[in-house]
Amino acid sequence: MSKNLFITATGTDIGKTYVSALIVKKMRESGFNCGYFKPVLSGVVESAGKLIESDCNYVVNTAHLPESADNYVTYWWKEAVSPHLAARRAGEEIDINKIKKHFKALSKNFDYMLIEGAGGITCPLKLENGEKYLLKDLIKELDTNIVIVADGGLGTINSVLLTAEYAKTNNIEIEGIILNNFNPASFMHQDNLKQIEYLTGIKVAATVEKGQKEIKLLENLWTGKKKI
Repeated sequence: MSKNLFITATGTDIGKTYVSALIVKKMRESGFNCGYFKPVLSGVVESAGKLIESDCNYVVNTAHLPESADNYVTYWWKEAVSPHLAARRAGEEIDINKIKKHFKALSKNFDYMLIEGAGGITCPLKLENGEKYLLKDLIKELDTNIVIVADGGLGTINSVLLTAEYAKTNNIEIEGIILNNFNPASFMHQDNLKQIEYLTGIKVAATVEKGQKEIKLLENLWTGKKKI
C-alpha cells in the first residue's frame, strides 16, 4: 500500500504548490518512488483537454514526474475561484467517489503519494442541496495525515494555531509544519518558528526561503526515519 500525506495550508497563496514540488522532487532524487495527486484545481490554462499551465504542471515539471500533468488531477477549471464555485459555474458537480477512484488507481504506480489540497483545510468542495463537504472531509475519507504549510512571517502563529486546532478537533493527525517564505536572518521569523513548535507541540519539519530550489527535511515525513 502507498504511504500517503496530504499537503494543506493556513490559507490560499501560502505556497502549497511550491513546497509540494520541492518535497516530491527531493523524495524522488533520494530514491523514493513518490507520486503526486491534485484532486481539484482551478485557475488553469488548458487546450484540447490537456493542462498547459497550472500548479500541477509546475509540480510535474519540477519533480520530473513520468506522466503529463492532466493525469494527476481529477477536476480542473479555468476560473481561479473556490472548487465548489468553479464546478457550479462550469455546470458540474464534484463526485467524491470519482476522486477516490482516481487516487486509488494512481497510487498503484507509486510507493509514496503526496496529495495537494486547495486553499486551506476548510476549503469547500460541495455546498449544494444542503450538503457541506469541505476539504477536511476528503482528507478523512482518504485516511491521510497532513502537513501544514504556513508563511514564515507576521500573523503566522495565529493562522497555524487555528489550522492545527481545527485538524485536531476533526481527528486529523499532523505530521509536521513547513514554514514558507522563511527568512533565517529575521528575529521575528525565528521566534515564529519557536513559538509555533511550543504552542502546537508539533515540529517544524522544514523552512523554505524565497526562491529556494531544494528542501531540507528534518526527517522523511512518511517514515519518520531517514533524513532527506
